[in-house]
Formats: sequence, C-alpha cells, structure tokens
Amino acid sequence: MMDLKKIKSKHEKIKNYLVLIRLNKPIGIFLLLWPTLWALWLAAKGFPDHKILIVFLFGVFLMRSAGCILNDIADKDFDKFVARTKNRPLASDKLSSIEAFVFASCLIFTAFLLVLTTNTLTVKLSFVAVTLAGIYPFLKRHTYLPQIFLGLTFGWSIPMAFAATVASIPQIAWLLFIVNILWTVVYDTIYAMIDREDDLKIGIKSTAILFDDADRFIIGVIQALVLIALIIVGKQASLNLSYYLSVIVGSLLFIYQSYLIKDREPEKCMRAFMNNNWFGLVIFIGLFVNYL
Repeated sequence: MMDLKKIKSKHEKIKNYLVLIRLNKPIGIFLLLWPTLWALWLAAKGFPDHKILIVFLFGVFLMRSAGCILNDIADKDFDKFVARTKNRPLASDKLSSIEAFVFASCLIFTAFLLVLTTNTLTVKLSFVAVTLAGIYPFLKRHTYLPQIFLGLTFGWSIPMAFAATVASIPQIAWLLFIVNILWTVVYDTIYAMIDREDDLKIGIKSTAILFDDADRFIIGVIQALVLIALIIVGKQASLNLSYYLSVIVGSLLFIYQSYLIKDREPEKCMRAFMNNNWFGLVIFIGLFVNYL
C-alpha cells in the first residue's frame, strides 16, 4: 500500500514538473522556435548544418522551459490572484521555489553544454541570453513595456543562430531581431489583454494596460510594421516569390487576429494569440521553399 502511495506521489511530482515547463501548453516553444528557424535558414541560405540545427532545437526547448520556471518563481505570489494562473504548480504550492530553481538551473546548464559545441561568439552571446531570461520575469512590476523585453529575450536566438552559422552577426540578423521584437509585442499584448482586469487589481504592468482603449489600433500599427520589416528582410536577402507569398498569407492572419480581438473577449483574444503560431510557421515555409 505504501509503495502505491509513493508511486502515485512520484507520478504527481513528475506531472507538476511537466506542467511547470508548460509541456501541456507548447505554444511558447513554437513562438520561440519559428524566429530561430527563420534565422538559421537565412544565415545558412538554406538547410543549416545538422549539428547546429540540433543544438538550437534542443536549446529552444530547454531555455523556453527554464524561462517558464523563472517566470513562475518571480510571479508566485501574483499568480495566486489571477484566474488563468492560480493553479500553476508554484502558485498552488504543489512544488517549492527551491525545487523549481534547481530544475531551471539544470535546464540552463544543459543548454550551455550544447552551446559549447558551437563557436566562441555563440558562447559569449549565450551569457546575454541567460541574463535576459533572468531579468524579464521581474519587469512586470516596474514597467509597462515587459512585452518589448520579452521580444529581446525570445529574439536573442536570432543573433546566436547567425553567430553559430557564419561566425558573425550581419545587418540582416539585427533587422530580423527587430521583426521579432515587434511581433512579440503584438502577440504578447494580445495575451496580456486576457489578464488585464486581474493585472490592474494586483499591480502587474503590461502594454495591454498602457495602450488602454487604443490597444487594438496600436496592435494593428505594429502588425503593419512587422510586415514592412519582413519585406525589407526579403529585399536584403534577395528572396523569391514564395517568401513574399508567405508574407501575404501572414498579413491575412494578422487581419484575422485583429477581427478576433475587436471586442476584447478573453476567449477570442486567446484564439488570436494562439493564431500567431501559424504566422510563424507560414513565414518559415516561405523561407524553406525559397531555398529549395
């Protein structure tokens, strides 16, 4: 009987660790993955080196998972008062902050071991990546622009991908980096619209609160900037029609997202947020086909 209890307890513990890294909600992994793949394909002008691709695929998963944990450690006392987050393992005391921090440290260390198989420039850039991931969770208390910093954090894989592939960071890498920052502000503002009422009560800041009633208009403007910047990327990289078709399809997805958020209904805002996975995929397909 005791053995069954121990097995059940261990099973629950493992389940909580998996929930902690959002394995049940992989959208965050994809939103980090797509710009990383954009950068790898642009840097390599086609299919990247297999070893580099594997390093970045695992790196995306490990660092996204570690980022979720650090975020939950920082937000533990806030998450208890937000409907969407109150049942997270730390907020509901199913795991301790120490257990979570040890797990995050193991994930980051594993990611660093992978980076060591690349070159010196990429290794140096990885320290910036860890710093960004560690700072971001605490910004929601101090600034209405954490979405911009999330864009910096999620987008740092772009210069790293170029560094690993061509041992330098050309201008187009920074342009793609800016694209990702703008895109992150779009989808994370939509995401923040879901929690706006709860965030106002507990003092959490976001662009959704900053933009207030102008949120939909500003999101539309930033969406337009994303598309313009992607066209500039295409011009600089001399990409073909398949890429520009993907940008057109992406623009239709942005229009659909704007339609979904028109009444600011939480369920539809979540659908608009999730739709950004398709946007990232569509742009990647355009790049992939371009280099066939």
